[in-house]
Amino acid sequence: MPKPTVLEAERELSRRDAVMRRLVEAAGPCTLGSRRQRDHFGALVRAIVFQQLAGKAALAIHTRFVGLFDGERIDPEAVLAAGHARLRTAGLSEAKAMSILDLATKVTDGTVPLRGISRYGDDAIVERLSSVRGIGTWTAEMFLMFQLGRLDVWPVDDFGVRKGYANAYGLKEMPKPRELMPSGDRFRPYRSVAAWYCWRAVDTLTPGS
Repeated sequence: MPKPTVLEAERELSRRDAVMRRLVEAAGPCTLGSRRQRDHFGALVRAIVFQQLAGKAALAIHTRFVGLFDGERIDPEAVLAAGHARLRTAGLSEAKAMSILDLATKVTDGTVPLRGISRYGDDAIVERLSSVRGIGTWTAEMFLMFQLGRLDVWPVDDFGVRKGYANAYGLKEMPKPRELMPSGDRFRPYRSVAAWYCWRAVDTLTPGS
């Protein structure tokens, strides 16, 4: 049975929900999963670098980080060989340098099986990734949505999703994560696409952009 597409998700959400239909019409096609990186390890490293930083600052640090490897592919073995002190010269904080090294270690020892990770279910992937220092549920969910293209993730901890949902549905207050969780049930199995349109409802950049 073929996997559903983003276009099919848009059409189904528009059919089910008048608010989603207006968002689809206003924002245009969902680009979820269209900017995937070539390798999962690189995508996770980038996600760690960009955590809690403004885009320009994060991009500068990431560019310097990539430059440490002289154009070679950045794999876990290369990161471990570079070591903590060299990673810090790119401008990484202590915490982020340790997170990237921990990620490299866990990919190497198989705790985080990136090579065959697409075979795992969403919950299993979140559990594996969350074992890495500095990677929490939010980062794991962004990886599922933007790198693996999973269509049924509902990231209720994301500020933009909660604010966008409140804007779109005319709520006086932004829902708390536990309040928003059951509201996503009516969007199954396309909650990722619904979340993407919630981001659009606050006219903000999505985490994968």
